[in-house]
Amino acid sequence: MTGQTFITKTVSLFSVAAPAALLIAFSLGVAHQLGVGNGKASVNPAIAPVTVTIPDHAFRYRADGEFYRNGFAVDPPMVSKDGLGPIAVMKYQVSEVDYRRCVQAQACPAIAMADHHGEVFPVTGVSFDDASAYARWLSRETGDVWRLPSHEEIANAAGDRFPDDALGVDEDSDNPALRWLADYDRETARKAASDPKPRERGHYGENLYGLADFAGNVWEWTTTCHRRVDLAGDWTASAVSSCGVYVTVGQHRSPMSAFVRDPKTGGCSVGAPPANLGFRLIRDDRWYAKALMRLRERGLIS
Repeated sequence: MTGQTFITKTVSLFSVAAPAALLIAFSLGVAHQLGVGNGKASVNPAIAPVTVTIPDHAFRYRADGEFYRNGFAVDPPMVSKDGLGPIAVMKYQVSEVDYRRCVQAQACPAIAMADHHGEVFPVTGVSFDDASAYARWLSRETGDVWRLPSHEEIANAAGDRFPDDALGVDEDSDNPALRWLADYDRETARKAASDPKPRERGHYGENLYGLADFAGNVWEWTTTCHRRVDLAGDWTASAVSSCGVYVTVGQHRSPMSAFVRDPKTGGCSVGAPPANLGFRLIRDDRWYAKALMRLRERGLIS
């Protein structure tokens, strides 16, 4: 190797390595300033959630939101996904005793007395804001990042227990009475089957991934904003989202305002209200999750 060739290759390597090194150094500096990588909290085993890992798999679910075509309500389309990667999710919904620890730490608002059922019951009567406060507290206590799932993530975890809200009415029909009648029959059946009394953890069994009690009588908060989608004749879509109103999922899907704790008092945009409002969390294992959490805590990102 000639001296000139050696110098040329050295300069070439330096031109690639130097920016990479600067990027790494910058990232480490930001991580240090945000308090990322400063050691994990000493975790009380009593608050460490039991999780199940949802494997990477292809799945299908019906899209969230209200869909309209040519002015008529139609069933949302089916969505196919190749997979979201392995996801660690709480096996059970957050329980009353879990949530009480957050209240005692003055990090979560207390639930109403009417929603006290016992330590082995899922916590109910909690809003989206309450659930978000619990996620922040649990993240601080465990050193992991916990957050509410999106609608798509809960569809992935729920598997064959995820509800399909389709009415099955011919989408090309211009007779609105057909859909009104089908919708009336569905909502009547939902109200007749309503069972508002919360049940002990494990009452509704597990799905094929070991996820417990999904689609029982506790609707779970997601981070997905409710939306109305207008489909054009060629099936292109324009969507209007309402953030502040989030999709909850249980025996069916129901949009609820973020502050609502008792779904029977209002806040439900369409259809029969949920029997109870609760939640479970996902552990965010992405390498940059802690940095994102710190940025949100400091109000630097939404």
